[in-house]
Amino acid sequence: MSSFALMFGSQPSQALYDVIIIGSGPAGLTAAIYTSRARLRTLVIAGSSWGGQLMLTSEVENYPGFPDGILGPELMNNMLKQAQRFGAEIIFEDAESVDFSKRPFKVKVGDITYEGNAVIIATGASPRELGLESERRLKGKGVSNCAVCDGAFFKDKEVVVVGGGDSALHDALFLTKFARRVKVVHRRSELRASKILQERAFENPKIEFVWNSVVEEILGENRVKGVRVRRVDTGEVLEIPCDGVFIAIGYEPNTKIFRGQVEMDERGYIIVRDNTKTSVEGVFAAGEVKDYRYRQAITAAGEGCQAALDAIRYLEGLKSTPA
Repeated sequence: MSSFALMFGSQPSQALYDVIIIGSGPAGLTAAIYTSRARLRTLVIAGSSWGGQLMLTSEVENYPGFPDGILGPELMNNMLKQAQRFGAEIIFEDAESVDFSKRPFKVKVGDITYEGNAVIIATGASPRELGLESERRLKGKGVSNCAVCDGAFFKDKEVVVVGGGDSALHDALFLTKFARRVKVVHRRSELRASKILQERAFENPKIEFVWNSVVEEILGENRVKGVRVRRVDTGEVLEIPCDGVFIAIGYEPNTKIFRGQVEMDERGYIIVRDNTKTSVEGVFAAGEVKDYRYRQAITAAGEGCQAALDAIRYLEGLKSTPA
């Protein structure tokens, strides 16, 4: 268990919970604030790497209420303590399996199985990575997976975007509002993005394309200084100086343990109706497990609120239903 977990964690007491929340990013912790404030017995299975993607973000400037910005980990610590203030119990371990076949629903964590009358899934999504040691080392030091979050830090700088789909071109176009030059590195000779995005990108004088190329290394010790790329057609290797690298090769929802338990689309995102309701009555979803469009902390928090309110209404309905 992490030192933070030892400092702030609470010990669950093994009885039936009203709500079990799986995940501890903005969606999960916002849901926990609402359910625990409603006096529902709430367990948050936060995960061993708790807090979501904001734990890897140096400064957040677009979350309302912080005119001078706030560090990502600080924002998540505040959300965690707020949930605990109202009585939410937190464990900093990973959910390993679930059983939603009947109520109470079961969530297995290590050797312990927790039971709850409602579940909120808020396990988020993980950006696909290049798989480079330098990528991990320089995350938050010039390497980013979120242009909307971090673009403003690269005013008048040169940046590289890796990818060739809609996400990559959305990022590249957004970054031209700040950066002096944006180079898009794509492993093919044609883009996969929609035609209208391609047209906008090709027409933008700030955007250049590096075709048939893959990033082999991100350069820099304590800060990004450039990228080393290799052409896949000729094998030629070249270095591109830059101040930032935005990885935009897609996301993968963290829904593996829910396969066969709730309905998902072909990409693994949970399908919902009425905003948060999954295919299983009493099981709700919020944040990037279902949202592949917006991917913002504020929208995830809003969906966490919605899922909590829906769970509260569901549980009130159970109480009013004759046995």
